[in-house]
Amino acid sequence: MRRFGRRPRVTVIIPTYNWATVLPWSIGSVLAQTMPDFELLVIGDGCTDESDDVVRSVGDGRVSWHNLPENGRTQVGPNNLGLTLARAELVAYLGHDDLWLPQHLELLCTALDGGAPFAHGHQLRIDPGRAPYVFPGEHWVYTAHDWLPPTSMMHRRNDVHRLGGWRFPSAGQLDDPETDLWARLAAAVGPPVCIDQVTSVKLPAGLRAGVYRERPCDEQAAWWARVQAAPDSASFVAVALADTSLRPPERYDVAAVTPEFLGDVAADAVERHRAGRRTKGLPD
Repeated sequence: MRRFGRRPRVTVIIPTYNWATVLPWSIGSVLAQTMPDFELLVIGDGCTDESDDVVRSVGDGRVSWHNLPENGRTQVGPNNLGLTLARAELVAYLGHDDLWLPQHLELLCTALDGGAPFAHGHQLRIDPGRAPYVFPGEHWVYTAHDWLPPTSMMHRRNDVHRLGGWRFPSAGQLDDPETDLWARLAAAVGPPVCIDQVTSVKLPAGLRAGVYRERPCDEQAAWWARVQAAPDSASFVAVALADTSLRPPERYDVAAVTPEFLGDVAADAVERHRAGRRTKGLPD
């Protein structure tokens, strides 16, 4: 569906699959941005749950729902549809179970306006079995084939169009789809600029065994409440890093995460993708 009207500054893409309970929190973190000139495309990978109803109930004209006819088992399909539908010059991604801090879009837009080829922020990572930490670490410098989560990234739409968009993982390929795209983009336009601030909260589903069967949203709700209660993002991050009690629930068994997904054994992108789906409770 092609939409008309004034072009927004940024197109935000949230790829999702049958985890409707987390959508109010990720969508809410987009609606709370200090840079409000965006369109938000929530794109289902063949969703069969109540995600459609949840998105449509938001009641904000900037937010729209789109659903692929079949489940492609990866974010590649939804992200490519989002790029096709995007009206903005700039594109940002948000994992459906992640959160943005309020200045995420504003800071990344400033970086690209300043000449950055593409850009990303640091993340507050919430991994089972350990206290929150910042990723990437201090003094980060991108090198080809480094992994960076889509939730932290912004790029120019036409740059990725010229590269043919996102690519599905193939046997023998070592890079995951996001790693592959960032490497191709860096080779074409230059390496990404890292914003020297934490701009998002990452709750990696691949480290939460069975999470797609249980479909919880308690972590997203709790972390978003902390974001809203803090006077600013820097204060929120400082408290999160200092309070060692702020850990994921003990219900997540770290030992259940497949070694292929963690990189503990040799595996190509297809094997890692399947291993991650098994951990999350999805058919591989």
